[in-house]
Order: sequence, then C-alpha cells, then structure tokens
Amino acid sequence: MAKPRSSGSEHEPRKRDGVELGASESDLHALLGRHVREARARRFMTRKALARDSGISLAYLARVEGGTGNISLGLLRRLALALSLPVESLLTSEAAPNADFTLIVEFLKRQTPERLARIRQQLFEGEADGQRIALIGIRGVGKSTLAPMLADRLGIPFVELNREIEAQANLALGEIFTLFGQRGYRVLERACLERVIAKYPNVVLATGGGVVAESATYELLLSSFFTIWLQARPRVMFERVLAQHDARIASANLRDEALENIGRTLEARRPLYELAHASLDTSGKSLEQLVPALQALLPALGKPKPRAVTG
Repeated sequence: MAKPRSSGSEHEPRKRDGVELGASESDLHALLGRHVREARARRFMTRKALARDSGISLAYLARVEGGTGNISLGLLRRLALALSLPVESLLTSEAAPNADFTLIVEFLKRQTPERLARIRQQLFEGEADGQRIALIGIRGVGKSTLAPMLADRLGIPFVELNREIEAQANLALGEIFTLFGQRGYRVLERACLERVIAKYPNVVLATGGGVVAESATYELLLSSFFTIWLQARPRVMFERVLAQHDARIASANLRDEALENIGRTLEARRPLYELAHASLDTSGKSLEQLVPALQALLPALGKPKPRAVTG
C-alpha cells in the first residue's frame, strides 16, 4: 500500500507537542538533563539547592542531569515544581519561548474565563474570512450534506477535508487509521487544512468531527474560517449514522453503546465546539430550512459577528 505523502522534507523530524516522534528513551533522558541544567542556570541555582527543593537525592539528580537517570513521573513532577516550570517544558525539543511569549502566557493565566473569552474574540476578530466557511460538529450532524448545498448557494467551491486527506495519503480513511493511527491522521489533517487555506480564498469546508481535539489545528481553523457548529440531539445523530449503514453500530447489541458514545463525545467536545463563530441545531429541520438558516449566520462584511445560536 502507498504511504502518506509528506508535506515537508522526507527526513525532517516529525514532532507532537514539541517532542520528536520516535525519539528513543536515551534521547529523552538527554533532553531532560539539558533542560534541567539550563533551568538551573537561569535561576542561578546550584544542584544542591535543586536537590533540596525537589526532595531528590544529589546523586540521583546528577544522573538525571547527565542523561542517565530513568526518572519516574512523580519525580519529574517534583523537579518541575522546584524549577517553577510546566512538566511538559522539561521534555520539549523546541527552543525556549521568547520573553514576550512567556509574559503573555503568565498574563493569560491570571484572567477569568469570561475575560479569556473576550481576549480570544478580539484576537480572532477580522482574521476569519467571511467567504472561507467551515462546518464543524460530530459525525451525523449534517456537515457533508449541508456544506456542498451552502457552497452551491453561495457560488463558491466545496471541499471535504477527509477526502483531501485520503487523496494526500492515497489511502481510505480506515486504512490511514490502521496503518498510521490517530497520530498519523492528525498530521495529514493539519497539512491538508494548510493546503486548503493556501489554495482557496473562498470555500465551504466540511471538517472531520475530531478536528477540534487538536488545539493547534483548531486554532488555525478558527483564525482562517468563519466556523459554524452544527448541532443535533444524540438520538438524531445516531439515527443518521445508522441510515448510512455504518457496520460499527449495525448490530443491535452495539446500538446502545454507540448512542452512549455519541453523547459522551458530544459533552467532551462541547467546550471546544462552543468556540465556533456561530451555531445551528439541525434537529427536526429540513434541508430547505437549514441552508438559508446557515446563510443567514454568515457575516456580511467578511468579519465574524458575535456568536449566534439558532435553535
């Protein structure tokens, strides 16, 4: 079978959250040791002081800094606390963030959820193009049906992100997940989204339901598209997927479990879906009603308007 075509150099290391995929344990130990030494140096902190503050023996700390200490999660957390750093920063291979980034992050940590929402809206205000539209939501909500109809009504292209991913990989989605897992699929998803943005100034995009779970990809989507969250009651979504003859829920003994999974996934993703520019409930409505309702949500001047919810 063909392998996914890479969007970058074939030899360029792939990373997730700043950590190289496939890095060996010895590489991670060496990386951790370097970060601990650098963090100590920035704080003008002796190894003895760090051993005292973290409750880790001086001899073991020396092994960690030398890249030979096989540290546990509990000890890693104690090190991070003693250095006043997030745990993940001790394992990232990315360069240390600049001073502006660090101070902005600390400023954001002090804000209330309400103010954070206002800041996010201000940051994205004017970024999303009103003629670059993305429909998001769980499978069965109607994205693939409504997106081409909306595109036809607006006279602009329609793109389904999963079809772009299949074309990029030269594989069906199921084969992508089997061969490369969730991680490989998400790498392709991000690359294909970037290509759609570069190619189409005007487009209606139907996304996969889990695009919101990858924060960097979702941020790119929110800042480049006017996003509409399509909602439906779990039972409605279940019946729509069942009508597609999905083998995963075709048997009666799996139906209750499938319905429960839909509800659980919806609740887990709800805070992310709620970040969309607008929302529309598709339950109990005809296509003739939904397409004009979607068009009515679109900003007139190419800027996102305040979040709208249509029941």
